Amino acid sequence: MGSSLTVRGIAPEDKSWLRREARQVGVSMEEFVRRLIREKREKNECRLKPSEAFARYFGPEHGVELPPPARSGYRRASFTDEGDA
Repeated sequence: MGSSLTVRGIAPEDKSWLRREARQVGVSMEEFVRRLIREKREKNECRLKPSEAFARYFGPEHGVELPPPARSGYRRASFTDEGDA
């Protein structure tokens, strides 16, 4: 399954940098760009907060509503005696 991507408007110095780096690694320029994109995507996926990851996969578009964040980080439990009225 091959698909190609054409990027226009790349500065000549950026294009020559890509060629040099790809040549050093020993791959084509297209493969080098694919690797850069994959690496960037993997780094960004690791930086999600737990609440962001939950919202991404189970958010409102999937039918789940997240509770509003508590300002103090947790809610204190209040205990009452059942005998008090």
